[in-house]
Amino acid sequence: MSDTVVVGLDVGGTSTRALAVTLAGERLGTGRAGGGNPTSHGAGRAAAELLTALRAALSGVDPARVRAGTIGLAGAGRLLADPAGRAAFDGAWRDAGLRCPYAVHGDALVAYASGTPHAHGTVLIAGTGAIAAQVRDLRLDRVADGHGWLLGDAGSGFWLGREAVRRLLADLDAGRAPGPLGRRVLAELLGVERVADRPRDTVDAVVQAVTRRPPVELSRLAPLVVAAAVAAEPVAAGLIGAAAGHLADSAARIRPPGATDPVVLGGGLLTGDTPLAAAVGAELARRWPDAPLTTAGDGAAGAAWLAARDLPEVADPAALHALLVPATP
Repeated sequence: MSDTVVVGLDVGGTSTRALAVTLAGERLGTGRAGGGNPTSHGAGRAAAELLTALRAALSGVDPARVRAGTIGLAGAGRLLADPAGRAAFDGAWRDAGLRCPYAVHGDALVAYASGTPHAHGTVLIAGTGAIAAQVRDLRLDRVADGHGWLLGDAGSGFWLGREAVRRLLADLDAGRAPGPLGRRVLAELLGVERVADRPRDTVDAVVQAVTRRPPVELSRLAPLVVAAAVAAEPVAAGLIGAAAGHLADSAARIRPPGATDPVVLGGGLLTGDTPLAAAVGAELARRWPDAPLTTAGDGAAGAAWLAARDLPEVADPAALHALLVPATP
């Protein structure tokens, strides 16, 4: 059994990561390439990045040993519905020397699988955007939010950035001096913390600085909110609390009261040691006190486990998970 190899890929908008691993847990190779999301970059470029990551992971590995593969991808449904996009990915798979089948799953399922082997549970992700999903039999079932910056993503990095700017504008409109968070936002957007003698001039400058760039770029202000919350700045602390409530509310749309199956936290805002991760953990524990809470780990390893678990020689998928997917703190 240990001679069998599986491949997992975690494909995002900024990077593509691949892992080749045996069923005994031996990591044979890893690969990294640029963003491979076909929705963001087009199928051709995405397939080229996929191939680059695969070739790096398989260097020194006989592709004939690879029995199965899984690709985790945001917008997986769109790829599967696009014959040209799927053909481009098929071509990259063949060009890497692979002849085994591969599956394509949403990145939320791969994040879930990187945190737990349980067949049923919930994954809650907060990064630039935010989404919650219920998992049934290791398939995405019901989904909440993930509606994008215009209509949703409550509690996300975008949401934190936008709310920080809105609080700053409210202070300026009321003639109040911005607090520590507001001054950090001013410095980030305008390069100076000073408010003009006529505060409306600063308001106009802030609005122009925001609207001349893509709206989703407000997410770059989220680290300012997190840092200010660490320093116990009141406005930032309030935003973190509100964001945690929004994220828990999204989970509650799809997760029954009293559920005891696990919750996996994913995304940059929830997998690190951040005030938002702590606040979300506390809120989830209050609402679902008997549910295990875990953190998403290596997405490529989670994808590899999804590929391996249905192979006929795998008798205990949970034990295999412990071998293939590194435990997260």
